[in-house]
Amino acid sequence: MTETAPEHPREPLPLDSTAQLLTRITSQLGNQLSLVSLNGTRRPMHRTRRSAPTLVAVAHGSREPRALHTVLELLDRVRELRPALDVRLGHIELNEPLLPDTLDAVGPGDAVLVPLLLGRGHHVRHDLPLAAAAATHLRTRVAAPLGPHPLLVEALYERLLEAGWRDANGTDRNAAVVLAAAGSRDPRSDVDARRTAALLSDRLGGVPVVPAYASAATPDVPAALRALAARGRRRVALASYFTAPGRFATVSAAAAPGIAAAPLGAHPAMARLLLHRYDQALATTAPGQAPLTHPHLLATA
Repeated sequence: MTETAPEHPREPLPLDSTAQLLTRITSQLGNQLSLVSLNGTRRPMHRTRRSAPTLVAVAHGSREPRALHTVLELLDRVRELRPALDVRLGHIELNEPLLPDTLDAVGPGDAVLVPLLLGRGHHVRHDLPLAAAAATHLRTRVAAPLGPHPLLVEALYERLLEAGWRDANGTDRNAAVVLAAAGSRDPRSDVDARRTAALLSDRLGGVPVVPAYASAATPDVPAALRALAARGRRRVALASYFTAPGRFATVSAAAAPGIAAAPLGAHPAMARLLLHRYDQALATTAPGQAPLTHPHLLATA
């Protein structure tokens, strides 16, 4: 994947910067003015339109510079699809802004945390609910992880096509695909990856798709490749089941003997899926109910 610098570099503003203070003042003033009619009287509350909850996309974070650029590009696509929605970014580790800082900056109101993670691992099941619960000034919901879902499969399929995969490979008895994922000690993450592998196999016309992992779970990518070769599958492509470039994606691609697809990145289907998870979380619990802090209760379809 070619690294390109963003046209408009995003430098985080200091907390007490003039620009940030002016933004807050303008936002608060706009909210107050929206409650006042042109004749100076206060509008009835039932006629006041409530703003949508803030969408807080939660990325893992990476030391790979392209990762942050890719996530920012993805969120730009989300904003293009829904311009009026307040979309923000928080990281679990390694990159700024960190998630607690993002939640602090949102201010009182409602927020939906949407993990840019592909399965039910420790971060989704524990770290995000804890961060949401710690943001006591917010009413929060935690959405389901992005996978498994048909939109992810469409993005995986198109990334394979971009890397050189051809639909004719579906009739080749030597062909197979390794779905390279990050891996987790949580067995539910493996269940999710296997479900995605099955959906991708269907999309590819029945080509065998085997999940493999960069860490914490087995098989790893080299072991999966050896197992496929032992079964006579010697034309193997690698589907990169990672949201953005990073160490795991790079190591996995290096092991591939042939086609190695790019990470999912800012694919249009990813932006649509992110909004789907946001809407799904809002539909799961109605406003006024207790904050949702158990994402495993959410549907993942």
